[in-house]
Amino acid sequence: MFCIKKNIISLSLLIGLMVPVNLLAQTPVYNNPKASIDSRIQDLISKMTPEEKFWQLFMIPGDVTAENKAQFKNGIFGLQVSAAAQGAGNAQQMLSYNTSEDALSLVKKVNKTQRFFVEETRLGIPIIPFDEALHGLVRQGATAFPQSIGLAASFDTTMLAQIGTAIAKEARARGLRDLLAPVINIATDVRWGRVEETYGEDPYLTTVLGHAFMRAIEKENIVVTPKHFIANVGDGGRDSYPIEMSKHFLEEIHFPPFKDAVKNVGIRSLMTSYNSVFGTQATANSWLLTEKLRKEWGFKGFVISDAGAVGGANVLHFTAKDYKDATAQAIKAGLDVIFQVDYNHYKLFLPAFLDGSIPQSRIDDAVARVLRAKFELGLFEQPYVDEKLAQKMLKDDRNRKLAKEAALKSFVLLKNDHNTLPIQNAKKILVLGEDAIEARLGGYSGTGNNKVSIVQGLKDAVGKSIEISYLKGSSREPKIFLPVDSQFLSADQKVGLIGTYYKGLNPTGNAVLTRRDKQIDFSWTLYPPDEQLALDDYSVSWSGYIKTDKTGEVNIGLEGNDGFRLYLDNKLIIDNWDKRSFDLVTKPFQFEKDKSYAIKVEFYEPKGNAKVKLVWDYNVKPGNEIAEAVEAAKNTDAVVIVAGIKEGEFLDRAMLNLPGNQEQLIQEVAKLGKPVTVVLVGGSAINMKPWLKSVPAVLNVWYPGEAGGTAVAETLLGKSNPSGKLPITYPVDEAQLPLVYNHKPTGRGDDYNNLSGEPLFPFGYGLSYTTFSYADLKFSKTNISRNETATLSFTLTNTGAYEGEEVVQLYMRPLLSKLAQPVLALRAFKRIHLKPGEKKTVTFTIDKEVLQTLNIDNEWLVESGDYRIMIGSSSKALYLKDTLTVKP
Repeated sequence: MFCIKKNIISLSLLIGLMVPVNLLAQTPVYNNPKASIDSRIQDLISKMTPEEKFWQLFMIPGDVTAENKAQFKNGIFGLQVSAAAQGAGNAQQMLSYNTSEDALSLVKKVNKTQRFFVEETRLGIPIIPFDEALHGLVRQGATAFPQSIGLAASFDTTMLAQIGTAIAKEARARGLRDLLAPVINIATDVRWGRVEETYGEDPYLTTVLGHAFMRAIEKENIVVTPKHFIANVGDGGRDSYPIEMSKHFLEEIHFPPFKDAVKNVGIRSLMTSYNSVFGTQATANSWLLTEKLRKEWGFKGFVISDAGAVGGANVLHFTAKDYKDATAQAIKAGLDVIFQVDYNHYKLFLPAFLDGSIPQSRIDDAVARVLRAKFELGLFEQPYVDEKLAQKMLKDDRNRKLAKEAALKSFVLLKNDHNTLPIQNAKKILVLGEDAIEARLGGYSGTGNNKVSIVQGLKDAVGKSIEISYLKGSSREPKIFLPVDSQFLSADQKVGLIGTYYKGLNPTGNAVLTRRDKQIDFSWTLYPPDEQLALDDYSVSWSGYIKTDKTGEVNIGLEGNDGFRLYLDNKLIIDNWDKRSFDLVTKPFQFEKDKSYAIKVEFYEPKGNAKVKLVWDYNVKPGNEIAEAVEAAKNTDAVVIVAGIKEGEFLDRAMLNLPGNQEQLIQEVAKLGKPVTVVLVGGSAINMKPWLKSVPAVLNVWYPGEAGGTAVAETLLGKSNPSGKLPITYPVDEAQLPLVYNHKPTGRGDDYNNLSGEPLFPFGYGLSYTTFSYADLKFSKTNISRNETATLSFTLTNTGAYEGEEVVQLYMRPLLSKLAQPVLALRAFKRIHLKPGEKKTVTFTIDKEVLQTLNIDNEWLVESGDYRIMIGSSSKALYLKDTLTVKP
């Protein structure tokens, strides 16, 4: 009996042991969490078809639905869930989001999407859900922090790390595992429309802020994808312009933040830029992506293109004959993942992966880089997100406090004559300007949570003790001409005009195409109106009728790249056939109600990049908002004019003046002699020459985030003391541009014969409601070897009446070097909080990171010799200086 029982037990043990062995034998190595990542990658790649490999290298915005899931049968790198392409434009304009989805709704959709790929595709490879997150997730319910340039103005690495952590946790709760941020390009020209997305003009400031932000995100096991590699601001401050600057200049100015991100942060992804570098598109530039990034810096992650950038080789740069050629060039050069905005675009890129155009070893390397990230993220073991975390996120507003703190630290006080700020003893405050009620968040922003406008912030802060009134006063837009809407146009008793398209520059003869266009509002930049036409050799004639629903004089005309004519009532009223430049030409025309007038528009394009628009000012009422504002200002104790700029991706600025009639408003109100404060909203420099001398106070608040109105109110009323510093240089005039503080020495002077070469406000500048004094600079030693360090100390004193923070800045320049060096280079900074009358000893360590310069071989080294060390409150206000010697 005992023996039988023993045998039964032994048999049971044997069976028990055999089951896991059999199961283990059936489990692929790539699904075994105990196997090494390298072996899991190798196993999975060995099982993949060419199509499955391609799809691991393709990313798009979109969702998986019952109707379209068959198209995702081979998997995909990742999806921008609940985002969909909607047409041409910049990255935000190209995408529409389901803004009704809060954190819980989104995570449910992400989990559902992930479940499809894990459970219904052949290999079950999870996706990497991704999104934008420069200063907060571009999602409903996510915290909207101040725009990146404002965060840079804080000069606060600790706070950037806190914000990075907050954004990562909000992303993780929604199931998002790759954040396309931050922008660590150097803003070398303030005309660039994307300056707002950057950390400013200085490579050191950008490096340390970007490091803090990215390291915090990666610590949460979220892939961070800094952009755009490299230098996508070119001549004239124009976005994605070709880069022909020297490799030395790239190494000195543009590479440092990316190099640090790779070598010290350990980023797992990076995004290329749209521009060409030394004649080769950045997305297909082997020197950038292979020699520099992989071989020299040791990058182990994956490189993604900017949205639609791969095709730029054949439609913009003309360095590839077609999409297949462009694809092969990019992947062979070191690109790993193709980012497109439409699923159907895959047909353009897939052929190069199937016909041998790309070496199999390079494809496998790219796939391995992507799979490594997916294994490191733990997506194979935990592809789904706990929906309870998203549920909690709906009620968690702790990050709003951080957003407010960030806003308070970002504000830069540019002028404060006669202690106009903070506002005191005022019973009536008049607030003017569109931006006072709009609470704009800046580019690449989500919706924010309960955004507070400046007007609302003031009203909340003062209650009934002070009367806060508001008038629009001005507009950012100039005189408005709107596209003529289709409801006013007809042909053959149907809406719209008949467009007849011709080959050649004369709209006559045999037409290539005839179609109905509902309105004339076209921008044919990358493609001609029809595939039968050449991009640079076509003409169009639109004809039909136009009528209005009331009698009156209307200014009507055309806007575009010249080469256009307008006929009304069978008469030529605009003849702009000599193509020279972009122009807006209008003429007054008397319309009678409900009377149809024959209309014809002719246009031709001999060069490419065509733009044409039929516009008028019908129903646009002239306003008397400035007069009303001036009248209201007469009966108030203080005036706050909130003025803003127009900028962003595809919105570079040739002129830096305040747009619309905002300058006129400032000038007219200033004549009253009231205490006027101009609050500036925007992400870059502003030409203030026409009005700066006429107002006593100017406060720059950038795009201050969802709690911005509260923070602005507290600052204006003295509950908080501004402490931000400019991360960019403000010119006196656009004629000085490009203008940065850390330029190389000139061979002569830097002034013009009719304008100073000095900036209006220098890099690092920013006032306070209090004052600070700098004294007693001391070195622990004044002679050191290359590998030694020294300590610098000085005394900082709050000599004013307000508690405040000062950003003390350390600059360096070698007194003698083999190569010309920047006249000044920021190498350290600290934020110091002091009460009135309080003193603190501030210390800095002087080491190789402070003293290193770039030699002729593009190596960062500390040369022997004398180094001038300067301490101050800006790049111009350098109060303490001494020389440190590095011994041979």
